[in-house]
Amino acid sequence: MKGSCGLLSKIIATVFFIGYIPFAPGTFGSLAGLIFIWIFKPDFLQQIVILAVGFILGIASSQVVEEELGTKDSKQIVIDEFIGYMASIIFLPLTIGYVITAFLLFRFFDILKPPPIRNLERMFSGGIGVMIDDLTAGVITNIILQIVRLV
Repeated sequence: MKGSCGLLSKIIATVFFIGYIPFAPGTFGSLAGLIFIWIFKPDFLQQIVILAVGFILGIASSQVVEEELGTKDSKQIVIDEFIGYMASIIFLPLTIGYVITAFLLFRFFDILKPPPIRNLERMFSGGIGVMIDDLTAGVITNIILQIVRLV
């Protein structure tokens, strides 16, 4: 898929070309999510919409960019980290403590990829494969923070 669809997919998949930062692009993709959350402070409904639409767009754009680049889960694709971070903070108070703790925990799980995260990464390919492991890392992070919040 070439042309404007390819360019639009590249803009989405690389989160406005953040994925081309030569070092730690995944961390910068997650950091973009943190900055987005901190600046806009979306309410719960907006968070759900961002997460759902972002996940779907992430699957589609990652698929196109993966095919264009000819690599599996290219480092330039960081929409997965952006959306994974969104999942890590959803339904939590958007205070500095939660925002930063979610970022650190999410990066920990995204980099370490303990089971079931690694299993999902291996189980799926294409755009869903790119997105599912980071979404899972975000959900695990969120569950931990929800438990901490209740304690």
